[in-house]
Formats: sequence, C-alpha cells, structure tokens
Amino acid sequence: MRYRSFSRRVGQFAADRRIVALLIALAIVLAGMAWLRDNPQHNPAAPLDLRDPDGWATAAKWQELRKDTRICRKVLERSGVKFELLGSEGEGACSRPDRSTLAESPLSPSAPVATCAVNAAMASWLQRTVEPAARDLLSSPLASVSHLGTYSCRRLYGRSNGRWSQHATGNAIDIAAFTLEDGTEISIVSDWAEEGSANRKARFLRHIRSGACQVFTTVLSPDYNAAHRDHFHLDQSPRNRYFCR
Repeated sequence: MRYRSFSRRVGQFAADRRIVALLIALAIVLAGMAWLRDNPQHNPAAPLDLRDPDGWATAAKWQELRKDTRICRKVLERSGVKFELLGSEGEGACSRPDRSTLAESPLSPSAPVATCAVNAAMASWLQRTVEPAARDLLSSPLASVSHLGTYSCRRLYGRSNGRWSQHATGNAIDIAAFTLEDGTEISIVSDWAEEGSANRKARFLRHIRSGACQVFTTVLSPDYNAAHRDHFHLDQSPRNRYFCR
C-alpha cells in the first residue's frame, strides 16, 4: 500500500511538472507573439511598411517587393506614399510594363517615371536618410534633389552588346545634387572628397550613399569608377545580393 501511494505521488508530481512546463512554453509563445506584433520589422509574416525601422525580416520583404509589382504598390499604399500609375510603354528589352511616379517628391526638375521598386526605395531613402542628414549634418531642411533621369534604352555604358542597363526598363535613377532650404547646394561632382574628409558636404554625401545601400540593390558612386564621378547610380536589380560602392 505504501509503495502504491508513493508511486501515485511520484506520478502526480511528474504530471504537475509537465503541466507547468506546458504553461511556461505557452507563456513564452504568447509573449513572443506580442513582441512580434509590437515589432513588425522582425516579423516575416507582417507586411512591410516603409515607416517601420529596419529589422531581421526587412531585407527579405524588400526582395519580395522588388520581384512583385502588386506587393510593391500595396507597400506604397500602406506606407502612405502617394503615387500615380502610368500605362506601359516600349517593347523587347526596353519594355516597361511597370511605370509610376511619386505624387509628392523633392526630385527636380520633375518626379521621374520609374518602376515601383525604385519609387519605393526613393521614398524610403529620402524620408529616413537624406532629409534627416540634411538637418543633422548641414543644419537645414532638404529643398530639392536633382536627378539625371531613370529611363534610357541602352546596354551598360552605352555599349553595342552585353548586358542591358537597369535604365532600359526605368529600374534605376541617377542622382546628381541636393539643395537645402537655406540655399546650400551639394553637388556630387564638386563635393565628393577623400575618405575621412572633415568637409561637411562630403560627410553628408557619404552618409546618404550608405543609407541608399539599405534599400537599393545597386549603389554606385564616385568611389566605383570615373563614369560615376558626378552622380549616384541607384537601381533595383532583382538579384539577391547587394552591391554598394
């Protein structure tokens, strides 16, 4: 009798331990779900919002955006970015079925026509990197950004053969200069300087170049080659790796 009573107590103790372990596991799961709800940038299942800070899942969400125009447009709508859809144009290697323009943009002389992925990255880059850097590093709000266009039906570097440029489909944009509200002008061709320069304009340009590398798959600056001495080339090539130079 004593042995059976002892066995029952041991069995009950083991069952109680299992229940406690299950309750602890459930609490951990619920806490994790609540944390992911409050930190959607880390949640692979949460849709991308360009206003969210970067997180563990952000890079994968950007890859989805680049590969699917429908997802990209939903991201713009969700993020409060106003844009205008345009009809498709071109044919062959220069066919452009994905054409849109940002409705509210400091880009000059006018908001360029580009792919949704380029416009999404541009909206994010301006809001999260360029505008804060203008205020923090140069003490004035951003007024305008001068670009050299997006679309050019050509191969890389204008060659007669070889790979087609991302400009051929409007999936790239070239940025040349910035103007602040206090009248300050920052030109890539004039103000890019050697690494470690104390020049505030050079620091601004290097800082925003690094920020562009978070949202564009390709970022080419004067550090890359002489062909880019006067502009940043920013594109959304759908490859999985990033190139930032």
